[in-house]
Amino acid sequence: MLISLFAGIWVGVTIMLSYNPFNGFLKSLDSYLVDTIANPGHATILLFTFGFGGLIGIVQKNGGLAGIVSIAARYARTRVRGQVATASMGLLIFFDDYANSLLVGNTMRPFTDKLRISREKLSYIVDSTAAPVASVGLISTWIVFAMSLLDGQLQVLGIHTNAYLIFLLSIPFSYYAILAIIFVFMNALMRREFGPMYVAEERAILTGEILRPGAKPLSDDSMLRAALPENIPHRWYNAVIPILMVIFMTMAGMVFTGMPDSFPTNTGFIRKLLIIMDGTDSSQALLWASYIATVVAIVMAMSQKLLSLKEALESWFEGARTMFLAVIILILAWSLGTVCTDIHTADFIVHHTRDYISPGLLPALTFLIAAIISFATGTSYGTMSILIPLIVPLSVQLTGDVHNVMFWATFSAIISGATFGDHCSPISDTTILSSLASGADNVDHVQTQLPYALTVGGVAVLFGFLPIGLIPNPSYVTGILLYVLSIGALYLILRYYGKKLPDIPQIKKG
Repeated sequence: MLISLFAGIWVGVTIMLSYNPFNGFLKSLDSYLVDTIANPGHATILLFTFGFGGLIGIVQKNGGLAGIVSIAARYARTRVRGQVATASMGLLIFFDDYANSLLVGNTMRPFTDKLRISREKLSYIVDSTAAPVASVGLISTWIVFAMSLLDGQLQVLGIHTNAYLIFLLSIPFSYYAILAIIFVFMNALMRREFGPMYVAEERAILTGEILRPGAKPLSDDSMLRAALPENIPHRWYNAVIPILMVIFMTMAGMVFTGMPDSFPTNTGFIRKLLIIMDGTDSSQALLWASYIATVVAIVMAMSQKLLSLKEALESWFEGARTMFLAVIILILAWSLGTVCTDIHTADFIVHHTRDYISPGLLPALTFLIAAIISFATGTSYGTMSILIPLIVPLSVQLTGDVHNVMFWATFSAIISGATFGDHCSPISDTTILSSLASGADNVDHVQTQLPYALTVGGVAVLFGFLPIGLIPNPSYVTGILLYVLSIGALYLILRYYGKKLPDIPQIKKG
């Protein structure tokens, strides 16, 4: 992905410099990449990304995240409750899909094994909540990345509005991500499966074999030990308080940076809130919040004698290092976006496709393209970094503005499409981490999960992205009502195509 992104920058700059590849290579480095890093807004995002990754490292090392998931384990007494508890934990750890996959899968695995839940089903639940919830969470590493890419495009297009506000407005139209989460709970409560997942669950229930005979589960004891420290108490509040601090301080910082000197007369509360959101500097607020929460997490860990100052700082650096690849992708993606603008890529696409692509088809086509790219490459960040610089200008030209349902649905289609590949591609890091933490064979995990992902994806297109684009003058109400049709379709598929699972056989005494 890194090579591909830089190649795109290099080719674009080479075109601008009269097709001189040597000068194009040099200019890509000393102009586009350097200017991207030197941008104050970009630098703020990069510092926040490192800061938030460091915070995750601390609350993981102090046992806070493990404490959260251990609470749910107390209520996992039946197969249904075990699956619901696992999925619920996936929703709670919404701020990072890596932490979600590692912690939920590894912590719930002993309980789901006792309940005869197959490793394939456990890895499906973990994987189908990790990426989807991170893609629609109010604060997450995913959203910061997507928001940063969008903010770069808005600046280039000269559109003075807040990228975070656009993200918030687009959440209801993230049909695939939201439906994937709903399907996990629906599947658990209805006790119905289809395809390879039914075979895996039936095997686990009837024989107690949670793994397929001959399966080769992934395992990495060092990663699991790092995710779940054994010699430190698992106290949920050591993670909840710092994360709530991030959310609270981000909101407070956004109000502080967006508060105008005065409001227009006779302005209602909602209008004032929109004015504040439109003028706020969310990147600055996130930067403040992440480092304030980091200080709080360190103080909490030291006051309880869970970590020394040295150990706390080492865990911060360990967490920050996990964000390095995301930072490099961000820098390259921002640079690629600038190159695409300078050579008028969007204008070229619009000129040659305006007779074939109608604005109404843009959300559905965007989701399908994003899903194909993300599945083929296994990277959500790469998919977003490729499509946002291309689709956002195209969508603005076709829809006329960023403050309309069509643009919000198209932007959310990029995020949802990236989510699809991230949580079901066999080469996706989240897929592999889910298999690792759940102790599942990665091939078995992909084979059992893919039919479910394709089902949800098909429903999201037919009852979500396609109609929201084709219905004249769609509104928020229209978008939400489409969920009724989507959920109904998923229910009917499970009810009439899915098979009822057998009960766990009773062991006769004596």
